[in-house]
Amino acid sequence: MNPQAKLISSTSLFLGTAITISSNHWVMAWTGLEINTLAILPLISKSHHPRAIEASTKYFLIQATASTLLLFSSTINAWFTGQWDITQLTHPTSCLLLTIAISMKLGLVPFHFWFPEVLQGSSLPTNLLLTTIMKLPPTTLLFMTAPSLNPTLLSLMAIASAALGGWMGLNQTQIRKVLAFSSISHLGWMTIILIYNPKLTLLTFYLYSLTTAAIFLTLNHTNTLKLTTMMTAWSKFPPLTATLMLALLSLAGLPPLTGFLPKWLIIQELTKQELTTTATIIALLSLLGLFFYLRLAYCATITLPPNSANHMKQWQTNKSISPLTSNLTTLSIMLLPLSPMILA
Repeated sequence: MNPQAKLISSTSLFLGTAITISSNHWVMAWTGLEINTLAILPLISKSHHPRAIEASTKYFLIQATASTLLLFSSTINAWFTGQWDITQLTHPTSCLLLTIAISMKLGLVPFHFWFPEVLQGSSLPTNLLLTTIMKLPPTTLLFMTAPSLNPTLLSLMAIASAALGGWMGLNQTQIRKVLAFSSISHLGWMTIILIYNPKLTLLTFYLYSLTTAAIFLTLNHTNTLKLTTMMTAWSKFPPLTATLMLALLSLAGLPPLTGFLPKWLIIQELTKQELTTTATIIALLSLLGLFFYLRLAYCATITLPPNSANHMKQWQTNKSISPLTSNLTTLSIMLLPLSPMILA
């Protein structure tokens, strides 16, 4: 990809995100979302592979539809109330349309079908952007409009996302699809607590982004796309593969790793709100995701690939690990003891 085009796309990506998360007016928020969509399309399709072109087309169609619904929702609200302020969303039809629009942008169930296919057709660095930075503007809009949204609808979508994300990830052999369904499952956790404690939604998103960034950077460093190639990564990058296993278990939410903190706080908050049944259901659904995270960790560190007796073993490479990958992996594993400072 042309360096100038890559620079323009990357700059526009961060500019669109900044415009959306800092705006109070619906038109400005919509403008930032459109800039984001147009900026990520060249990064998705830069390989010129048919799968990449298909992924960028699907992404454009879904995001354009969601942006249209969002603008339609804000226009209806302004028509009946005279308010273009994001926090003044009061009309019931506008609230419903906004929930659908944001769900399409994020990939919440039942609007999730595009997300695994787009991630499968994109490169690992682009997947990192799609699962972290591209989800920040819609999550911010959900955070700002949380008091106006329907709690029952959000809870149903959240439980469905947690269930489907765990269930569909069980039989996947492509790591990008596994992480796509993992993202859908984590979106369920973020959404279910949105009405009751929006700040906890943002904390969950930040810690999820941290752990996912560490995993994607590690997979990009080892050039791992499938379970079969993950089995051979340990012989070339033993320390990196060991930390990848811990990062995957952190994403699963196992204590005492960083990923346990948001799930612990969410279950605690749901219990305080006397939603014990909901907390129990979503905690049990997280066991589905735990199974395929354990399978990934098992393949990364313990399993030997099938080979013949005269198979040549690969030597360890001298490829240096970037400080960013090391720092993010360390934080994604060992941040739990610092949780009192985070929550202060």
